[in-house]
Amino acid sequence: MSRILSDDTVNEFRIKGATVLKGCFTDWMDRLRAGVDYNMEHPAPNARDYRTEEGGRFLSDYCNWDRIDAYREFIFNSPAARIGAELMGSTSVRLFHEHVIVKTPKTGMPTPWHQDLPYYCLDATQTVSIWIPMDEVPRERTLEFVAGSHLWGKHFRPQRFDGTALNENDGLEALPDIDGHREDYDIIGWALQPGDAVAFDYRTVHGAPANNSATAQRRAFSLRLVGDDATFARREGITTSPPFQTVTLAHGAPLDGPEFPRLI
Repeated sequence: MSRILSDDTVNEFRIKGATVLKGCFTDWMDRLRAGVDYNMEHPAPNARDYRTEEGGRFLSDYCNWDRIDAYREFIFNSPAARIGAELMGSTSVRLFHEHVIVKTPKTGMPTPWHQDLPYYCLDATQTVSIWIPMDEVPRERTLEFVAGSHLWGKHFRPQRFDGTALNENDGLEALPDIDGHREDYDIIGWALQPGDAVAFDYRTVHGAPANNSATAQRRAFSLRLVGDDATFARREGITTSPPFQTVTLAHGAPLDGPEFPRLI
């Protein structure tokens, strides 16, 4: 089977921890938009659904692929899994979960700088999140990454979107003040059109500014994939997100089961 990605794209992902994928999902935009719009009307019970005084809405929802047809069709039939395999250098690809974040106009709530991996019941080095916007995203409102941070060898303390710690006294290091010292970091990001995506390692530090636009919304669908070396992690006394409360895997077991279907 022919490759989808260039060597330059794969190398950028592995060296910088993030890369841009131009036009890879153009044919899937209508279907994904339909899924996200349905999700907005029917959020899951554990969704985070914030409303701002200005009338904006910030929706964060996940693990809906088994109840929203559009998500399931994309996950199993789009080129996303093959792209994930090429980026991770993995012979297998499993779904970890999907995640939708919507910022409607006048949503003055940024996504704070963070890494994804410390939130998860997962140990892995072969990981990729594919972040797909449904709307045009100018550079000033796009997802940003600290290039190379996936190679720092650090797990930083997870935070809620309001800036409080997800787990107090978890023994993890606090994230440095990136916004206060942006000149000290190689911060990368891309203006995006519908059909484009960005792919990044779960360990890469990233964040996004608030959507202060009076008219433009930013709907984004993220697909979290893992490769050959992923194992389930039980973190006693630690809240993980998503919680995966029904998973019965032992600590260190390969990530296998109906919650984590194999895509390749």
